[in-house]
Amino acid sequence: MVEGLKPRQNVLITGGTGFIGTRLVEALVSANHYVTVLTRNPRRADHLANPVRVIDTLDRIQNEDRFDAVINLAGDSVAGGLWTKRKRARIINSRVEMTAALDALIARLDHKPEVLINGSAVGFYGMHAEGDVHEATAPNPAFVHDVCAAWENATAPIAEQGVRVVLLRIGLVLGVDGGMLAKLLTPFEFGGGGVMGDGQQWMPWIEQDDLIRVISFAMANAQVQGPVNATAPNPVRNEAFTQDLAAALHRPAVLRFPAWALARGLGDMGRETMLGGQRAVPTTLLDHGFTFRFEELAPMLRKITGSGT
Repeated sequence: MVEGLKPRQNVLITGGTGFIGTRLVEALVSANHYVTVLTRNPRRADHLANPVRVIDTLDRIQNEDRFDAVINLAGDSVAGGLWTKRKRARIINSRVEMTAALDALIARLDHKPEVLINGSAVGFYGMHAEGDVHEATAPNPAFVHDVCAAWENATAPIAEQGVRVVLLRIGLVLGVDGGMLAKLLTPFEFGGGGVMGDGQQWMPWIEQDDLIRVISFAMANAQVQGPVNATAPNPVRNEAFTQDLAAALHRPAVLRFPAWALARGLGDMGRETMLGGQRAVPTTLLDHGFTFRFEELAPMLRKITGSGT
């Protein structure tokens, strides 16, 4: 899953106890790489693959410690509740402050890492009703754009230190062990799945292990830098996603959740994350020769839900 990396890489991961980070740690450890995970609560790391070094502060890292790569995934959940003024500040500050702390760490290390893989999201582009969205596409105004832009901009001082920076603009990460899909499985199993609004909004997605492969690909390839859309080549509209998931689970999905109800109940969070989207495509990855194991949604859902190959 992490093919292409030099042997025995030393990797520092923030956000390593989350849905993506947990799988990334497992993949790296199983390939005999050395992994250090930063987490504010070390008990949350009890489920991680071993051996792994767990630290609760970057102060635990000595100047002479060597890391080949830093992977920065830490940040407060964007989808975790209404976007109050305090919540918006926490979402942005959690990302910017962690990235600034990594900048300070890298500045004092005797040996700088070769690459920083920094999290971001396709939300960088704001809402785009139609048309392919590439890495060079201009963004539209949105809070999700503000979050991603602030996070990406915070990496500039690290790039100025001579570290190659990759900005992963990640789509919806699909896996049965967590993330959005895991939350949808139970309602869909009981016939409670349905289309959001008119169902025409685009949903750029990527299968969880394909994302881990993207991260290792970006680590291993020195020519990959800057913004990278971490999405499968074939985004789908919400209506198609709903029907494909229902078919994979052999359940009906006849409900529709009106746009007005989602917007009224969830505010901008509902409007931007459920009713809006963008047809983000992985131009940079494809140009550099990356191959996806899952390019189409329906067979991927059948595979990971155990309903077919």
